[in-house]
Amino acid sequence: MNLAYAYPVSHFEPALVVDLNSRGARERLSASALKGFFKLAQAWSLRDEDACGLLGGVSTSAFYEWKKKPDRLLEVDRITRISYLTGIYKALHILYGDDLADRWVNLPNRNVIFAGKTPLAYMLDGGLLAMQTVRKLLDARRGGI
Repeated sequence: MNLAYAYPVSHFEPALVVDLNSRGARERLSASALKGFFKLAQAWSLRDEDACGLLGGVSTSAFYEWKKKPDRLLEVDRITRISYLTGIYKALHILYGDDLADRWVNLPNRNVIFAGKTPLAYMLDGGLLAMQTVRKLLDARRGGI
């Protein structure tokens, strides 16, 4: 059975998929990912220990070193975390004005997902999967899914 005719032809170009397992891709992305993360942490008024937690439990000494010299090779997990957080940041700024967008992660939230916690606490407790959930929630709210 030929399924080629079962689906309409797409008019969209396929998105480039970045292979984060590739050292070259991570070398290309790491410094800009870290610089972006530090700007995001400042915009969200994150405490250093919370920023370390969002990065996957980085020690404070490593965190301060990375802040001074962001030209290092990040692991797949850390780039993925920063990618989710950047997407969350972008979605918040599309949905809300800049002030609320930057405060949102620190505000208690009645959505059943957060159980009264702040989105930041939820992401710190739940790690990468919680970040993915928040990203999906915000993308759905803005009609991206």
